[in-house]
Amino acid sequence: MPQGAVIFGPEGHAVTDWEKSFFRDADPLGFILFARNVDTPDQLRRLTGNLRAAVGRDAPVLIDQEGGRVQRMRAPHWREYLPPLGQMAVARDPLRAMYLRYRLIADELRAVGIDANCAPTADVADAQTHPFLRNRCYGETVNVVIDAARVVVAGLISGGVLPVLKHIPGHGRARVDSHKDLPRVSAKRADLEAQDFAPFKALNDLPMGMTAHIVFEDIDPGAPATTSAKMMQVIRDDIGFGGLIMTDDLSMEALQGDLTTRAAASIAAGCDVVLHCNGFAKEMEQVAAASGAMSDAAQARADAALAMRKMPTPIDIHALEAEFRGLLGEGPHG
Repeated sequence: MPQGAVIFGPEGHAVTDWEKSFFRDADPLGFILFARNVDTPDQLRRLTGNLRAAVGRDAPVLIDQEGGRVQRMRAPHWREYLPPLGQMAVARDPLRAMYLRYRLIADELRAVGIDANCAPTADVADAQTHPFLRNRCYGETVNVVIDAARVVVAGLISGGVLPVLKHIPGHGRARVDSHKDLPRVSAKRADLEAQDFAPFKALNDLPMGMTAHIVFEDIDPGAPATTSAKMMQVIRDDIGFGGLIMTDDLSMEALQGDLTTRAAASIAAGCDVVLHCNGFAKEMEQVAAASGAMSDAAQARADAALAMRKMPTPIDIHALEAEFRGLLGEGPHG
């Protein structure tokens, strides 16, 4: 049977009785965690185990652990990291440092039962990229972004964690925060293809990707990429992304209409699954009903993505930590 075409964020530190029943019936593809779900390593291991038990299978558990401002697991239990753009600027060997950063992050995630990270961020920054995104990017040129994203992927996969490429087909030209408003981009398609779309085309072999809530007026002025059939065709046919496509969070204010409308429009446009993140029970019921079950093609893409999960490659974690600190010019104790 196909799974539900949705990934849910649970409400808190533990799975509630209502959630156990709801998740069993809705059978979401997987789950995504936020700071509200995170307390201690032992608590997180219980939570991820109980989420999987609720659906009776090894469902993927995702998180946004970019490091820097977007980091759900924080000190004192987990490492703190510079914003990615800042680390790229100061590291003695930027690409090696990015690999090590995400190999260390993968080690932290796997230790608590999380097996997918919403990274790399392949958006190309420019001088006017909105602050909500800018320092989460890896660079201001296509080649720098591609090279950095590739080592991020390598670090995650080596650590047994699946990458989620974001934000397809490119969010770097956003001048407003899509959590609060709808970004609109007037650049011509040729310019978009040369800059914004290019990293995603180079990374189109990745197993999973997340959409951008952003309007590209030269292609489809009427809808953001998440709910635009024209943009989804660009992502599939022109960019060539063959992996599982999930929406960015449906609760973000860039999207129009109620959650039922947003979920249905995303699936109709061509997204494989929708992402609902805030843990509100009534909303989850609405989104589950509107999203339905994954199509056969979506389920096949999900199965192919999850088949790429593997056991971490053994490492000397202390040696990697020391090398990482050295590349950032830090002393032996960080």
